[in-house]
Amino acid sequence: MITSQHKRLLSMSAVAVGSLVIGIVLAGGLGFTPAGVASKESPAASAALPPLPPPSSYPDFAALAARVTPAVVAVYTEDVVKPQEMRRYHQDVDPFEFFFGPGFPRPDMRPRKRAGAGSGFFIDPDGLIVTNNHVVEGAEKINVRLTDGTEMRAKIVGRDPATDVALIKVEGKGPFPSLPLGDSDALRVGEWVMAVGNPLAMEHTVTVGVVSAKGRRIGISPDPNASSFEDFIQTDAAINLGNSGGPLVNVRGEVAGMNTAINAGGQNLGFAIPVNTIKMVVPQLKEKGKVVRGYIGVQITDVDQRAQESFKLTSREGALVQSVTSGGPGDKAGLKAGDVIVAAGGVPVKDTRTLIYRVSAIPPGQKVDLDVIRDGKHSTVAVILGERPSGEGEEQSSTAKEDTPTSKLGLQVDDLSQRTRRQFEIPKDVDGVVVTDVTDLSPADDANLRPGDVIMRVNDHEVTSAGEFKDSIAGVRSGTMIRFYIYRPQGDVKTFVFLRMP
Repeated sequence: MITSQHKRLLSMSAVAVGSLVIGIVLAGGLGFTPAGVASKESPAASAALPPLPPPSSYPDFAALAARVTPAVVAVYTEDVVKPQEMRRYHQDVDPFEFFFGPGFPRPDMRPRKRAGAGSGFFIDPDGLIVTNNHVVEGAEKINVRLTDGTEMRAKIVGRDPATDVALIKVEGKGPFPSLPLGDSDALRVGEWVMAVGNPLAMEHTVTVGVVSAKGRRIGISPDPNASSFEDFIQTDAAINLGNSGGPLVNVRGEVAGMNTAINAGGQNLGFAIPVNTIKMVVPQLKEKGKVVRGYIGVQITDVDQRAQESFKLTSREGALVQSVTSGGPGDKAGLKAGDVIVAAGGVPVKDTRTLIYRVSAIPPGQKVDLDVIRDGKHSTVAVILGERPSGEGEEQSSTAKEDTPTSKLGLQVDDLSQRTRRQFEIPKDVDGVVVTDVTDLSPADDANLRPGDVIMRVNDHEVTSAGEFKDSIAGVRSGTMIRFYIYRPQGDVKTFVFLRMP
């Protein structure tokens, strides 16, 4: 007979054995216990990743916050919104009459004050503060509040809308605690960072996370060409409205970036301007109140796999010139479409962004030597830089049924006639063949060719008629990359398009 005491012992034994079995299964499945037999791991898998260093303890975030917070300020702005600035729906329609009709009793339509809030941080003991341009743009009154509650008036020293960086200065006596500027190029993905700022008017809030990614382009610039300067650090340190202009610091208390934007559609997707961008523009903001940038006058794009293969390049480093602005500095210096710029002023050009930042950092009027690859040969082109026009920059770009090379590519072309020029609004000085149709899901469709595009060259051969175009691709073998140089009426641009013959 089994006594109650025996039952309890059996139950406890069953639980212990069951827990042991479940633990072994889970641990084995999750990789917590080594396998009992030797596994045949591939050499590539075993040699793919370097060993990790031994785990270290967490940084002292409390000490870091105590060091950084005194140099961070809350920025409060005020401006006046006039009634006519509210005419959003139509320039001749009063918004009040739009909703309620004429004759309805009108509310008080006097100018109203509008308040804003953001963040900033001291970069020198004299009171210079870096913040976002969008925090202070249009502000008629700027106040900053220090950690001890002291309020001071501030004035704008300079603004740069292209990078969304602004420099302001407090009207008070220093010295003020300031933050050292680090090196964002040395920042690593996965590295600890701390964001400090004024989110939702909750002053001197500290959040912690890691660098999630670098080199992000998120398309927030109101000027499409200014997106060339977007080079954001992505972080999962919580950033909210009002954090704009505050510092993102590394564990050494150095500024790694300036918190600028969030993606409200996700969770903890924050973006910061790299500190190296700030260091590049602040001297000019301090001296001139604005940033004057060097300018070549070219449209460029990164060298991708197809361009590398088509131009027979040894690597994908460099910036491929898609077109050259007529009469611009690059045109005068002899740059040509198809040139690959691999260095500027002795500094290697890894991609388009490297070239843009390098050229923008050189004042207009100075000469810069560009190392280019043209027709497989290296040469140097000396360019006297112009001044980047407002709102412009070195731009980045991004069917018959018969079994013929043209049909395989999925496009139909026609000669340029008076009719086709009028139909697609093609200038008289553009020669080539016009694309009249593109087959869905074809190589031409994948390459984003569209009706109205003018194919001016096929590889190195100029084409002036549909017959010449067909002859130029007649002998192209299957699997070979073809390079078209096209003119696109929409946007008035010239660019390269790459297709692989099916």
